[in-house]
Amino acid sequence: MLCYGSVQRLALILLVSGFFRASAWGPEGHSLVARLAEARLTPAAAAKVKEILDPGATLPSISSWADQVRNVRRETASWHFIDIPISQPHLDMARDCPKGECVIVKIEDFRKVLADPGASPVQRKEALMFLVHFVGDMHQPLHCSDNKDRGGNEVRLDLFGHNTNLHSVWDSGLLGRMPSQDTLFAQMSKDLTDGRAKKWGKGTARDWAEELHAASVKVVYGKLPKAPAGGEIHITPQYEKAADRLIRQEIEKAGARLAAVLNEALK
Repeated sequence: MLCYGSVQRLALILLVSGFFRASAWGPEGHSLVARLAEARLTPAAAAKVKEILDPGATLPSISSWADQVRNVRRETASWHFIDIPISQPHLDMARDCPKGECVIVKIEDFRKVLADPGASPVQRKEALMFLVHFVGDMHQPLHCSDNKDRGGNEVRLDLFGHNTNLHSVWDSGLLGRMPSQDTLFAQMSKDLTDGRAKKWGKGTARDWAEELHAASVKVVYGKLPKAPAGGEIHITPQYEKAADRLIRQEIEKAGARLAAVLNEALK
C-alpha cells in the first residue's frame, strides 16, 4: 500500500512553523477524509470518479488541489469557510454568507455541476476536486466559526514549544502529533461503521455547519486555556486530548458525508 505519511507530515511541520498560510486540516487531514470517502463509494460512483479525473488520479491525490490553486485563483479564497460568530447561537446565511461566497453555497453549487451529465468534462472535474476539498474544509471547526479573530488566525499561542496560532493548531498542529496517516486511516476505517456512516451522511451542508459551529463554541474556544497575565496561551495535555477526540470524529464524519454527496451526485 502506498504510504502517504512522510511528505505530508513534513508539510504539517512547515505549516505549524509558519512557512505557509494556514488552510484547513492540511494535506494529511484532507487525504484522510478523501481516503475514508473513497472506501465508501458505490461501484457506480467509483467508476464515474475514475472517468472524471485524470488517468491515475484518486480522491486523495486531488484532495488539496483547491488549496494549491488558491493563490492563483484568488476569488476562491472565501469559498473555504463560513464565519459564524461564536457569540451567536445559529447560522444566519444573510449575516454569515451575504454574497453567496462561502463553503456552504459552494458545496451545493459544485454538487449540482457534478450531478449534471450535460456539464463539460472540465467543469465536472473541477467540481469534483472542489467538493472533495470543501467537505473536508468545513469539518475543521474553525472554518464554521469566528470570534473576531479571523477564524483563530489571530490567536497566538504555544503548542508544546512551537509558536503558532489557534487556526494552525487545529489545521495540522495537533493532527501532526497523532500517529501516521496510514495508522489513523486504519483506526478510523474501523470506527466508521456502516451505521455511523449512514447516520452521519444525512443532512445538508447547513446542518453540518451548525454542528461544527457548536463544537467550536464548546471545545475549540470553550476549553481553550486562559493566558496568564502578560503571558501567552499554552496548549495543555487536557486540551489536546479533548481536541484530538473532536478532530478524529470530524474527519470520520467528513469522510462519511463526502461519500454520501458523491454517491448521490454520481448514481
